[in-house]
Amino acid sequence: MFLGIDVSTYFDEQEIGAKYYLNGQEVDPMKLLVEQGVKYMRIRVWHNPYDEEGHPYLAGTNDIKKFIMLSELAVKYGLRIILDIHYSDFWADPGKQFLPKAWKDLSFEEVEQKVYEHTKDIFKVIHEHNFPVDYVQVGNEITNGMLWPHGRLDESVSPRGNYEGLAKLLKQGVKAVREESNAKIIIHLERSYDQPAYFEYFSNIIRLGVDFDIIGFSYYPYWHGTFDQFFANVKMCKDNFHKEVMVMELGYGFTLEDYIKNGSQAQLVINADKTDFLANLPYPISPEGQALFIREFLKRAKDAGMVGVNYWEPLWIPGPGICWASEAAQKYIHEEGKSTRNEWANQCLFDYQGNALPALKEFKIDGK
Repeated sequence: MFLGIDVSTYFDEQEIGAKYYLNGQEVDPMKLLVEQGVKYMRIRVWHNPYDEEGHPYLAGTNDIKKFIMLSELAVKYGLRIILDIHYSDFWADPGKQFLPKAWKDLSFEEVEQKVYEHTKDIFKVIHEHNFPVDYVQVGNEITNGMLWPHGRLDESVSPRGNYEGLAKLLKQGVKAVREESNAKIIIHLERSYDQPAYFEYFSNIIRLGVDFDIIGFSYYPYWHGTFDQFFANVKMCKDNFHKEVMVMELGYGFTLEDYIKNGSQAQLVINADKTDFLANLPYPISPEGQALFIREFLKRAKDAGMVGVNYWEPLWIPGPGICWASEAAQKYIHEEGKSTRNEWANQCLFDYQGNALPALKEFKIDGK
């Protein structure tokens, strides 16, 4: 089992001069993670993460130029690459899978062609630079479909409808990857406690001829159930679909306290106001609890035969200008009116001041 990291906001942190420390000494966090056994960098790619005036959407502004920068960073540290294609101009997840602005007036058939062409275009860059891409996600957390409305699953019926539309779009991305690469293809969902949802989803896309290699999971226990529920679903998927399994995103908090103390716009995703989930968590939301969570999860993941586990944004600490979205980006994803500041900072492997947390030492393989 390998370890990976998604540090797609790395250059945002570098631009503000973020510092990271271990035992009071400044360190290179990438070097530290590699020394502990990290082998892969997962890199997201958005289509055009800029508004109509060319202002960046932030949160990494992960266009193809940033993909090149991050891939060069991966190569510098001897890491191999997991390509995460969102097929959107900004965040794509179960609650938002919006068409790129340039595609919004296209027909279904034209969007199919764009999926194929966009995927091919990314691989032109990969080939030009000889980037070591071993895995490709065709979509990101596409539990409810992708490229809405064309590939959106219909919740009004049971089982859900429009798997045919979704499958056609997936096939175009898959076709482009297969033509350009020997990389393994990942279909990535969340809701990872939900065996019926996974059984329905993968039964349908396999029935419709979608070609892929790996079932990818997100696992954040605030939303995705207990360890037992998660690993029961992993086993169900392996037993029924005979695919490899990988954790694309993993995270756990180290505090419920905000890094802004005046109480204004307390918008951390997981904070002290969200206490209803605490009774179901395996460990406290604390530095020690985060470390215990990672230690147990990695042991169980290895025992379950996971191919790899990727920690999501371990270096995304707070700082001036470090945002999860610009106001224009919020408009694009229909989430206006929220704070734009970093809402994920209490899930990192470094605290708000950049000090390594106990969990960092647990994110390792084979005793490293």
